[in-house]
Amino acid sequence: MKTAPFSMRLEATLKTRLEDEAKRRDRTASFVANRAIRLYFDELDRTHRELEEAFAEADKGVFISGEAVQKWMESWGTDHELPPPEPDIFPEPKTGKRVA
Repeated sequence: MKTAPFSMRLEATLKTRLEDEAKRRDRTASFVANRAIRLYFDELDRTHRELEEAFAEADKGVFISGEAVQKWMESWGTDHELPPPEPDIFPEPKTGKRVA
């Protein structure tokens, strides 16, 4: 993989942690920093994907009401624990009529 020089300023404690980790791994500080940055961006990409999926799901307009969730949660730990609630909020059917 091609590399490019990059310079940055680190907090002193972070620099020490980076150098200590590099010694523990018998690697360079550059290697450890590169890996940490890659992992950070991988996690950031995963978070963005999950948010996009959640927004797409929410755009469908199908939800579980707070009341249904509350009733379910209140049953936890009782002899009559309820199963997880099913969606009970749905989008309005499209009628083709204009709403003023």
